[in-house]
Amino acid sequence: MFTSFSWLHVEVLLQGLVWTVVLSIISFVFGGIFGFAVSLAGISKNKALVRLADAYIVLVQGTPVLILMFLVYFGLPILNIEVSSLFAASIAMTIFASAFLGAIWRGSLQSVSRTQWEASDCLALTGLQGLWLVIVPQAVRIATPPTVGFMVQIVKNTSLASIIGMAEMTYIGKEINASTFQPFTTYLVIALFYFCICFPLSAASRKFERMYNVGHR
Repeated sequence: MFTSFSWLHVEVLLQGLVWTVVLSIISFVFGGIFGFAVSLAGISKNKALVRLADAYIVLVQGTPVLILMFLVYFGLPILNIEVSSLFAASIAMTIFASAFLGAIWRGSLQSVSRTQWEASDCLALTGLQGLWLVIVPQAVRIATPPTVGFMVQIVKNTSLASIIGMAEMTYIGKEINASTFQPFTTYLVIALFYFCICFPLSAASRKFERMYNVGHR
């Protein structure tokens, strides 16, 4: 017997929204950590590291996020490593985010004028000191707009975790639809929740771009 969509269902969706946000934060934080390592490898003087970073970025960017989730969720148990849907989704989303953020940040570091690198040498700074004190602060200005914009992609891709059974917002929406048989109302509410998260991020990205005048560098 079907029930009508009600505020109770909205409250349940809000619980799923919490897990959507949690997965997004995990993906961005750990993806950012590994992504920064990828970006540093990409600008390294070691050609092997550069090739490794290039291969990683190309491989991950060319693989759908859902396939990454399947590989982790169904692949690790083959190695006798049982994983939850949250853990599998977090690993897959971290891999996804690290490749894209690594590419964004590598490009930002490379776009800093070569004279700035030379200036850090003139100041008798070590390579690491020059990177942190001279290059990174300038690269941050360039990287901020696309980084904030990419967070929208992270949030939207968390919906794929519903396929492997993670009880985030989209998964709960499917369960609600099964009991109410009101897909339009259910998914309209879900779309509004996603919009409430993604629109401010998109607006912030545009604001940062205007603020830093990235487009006219």
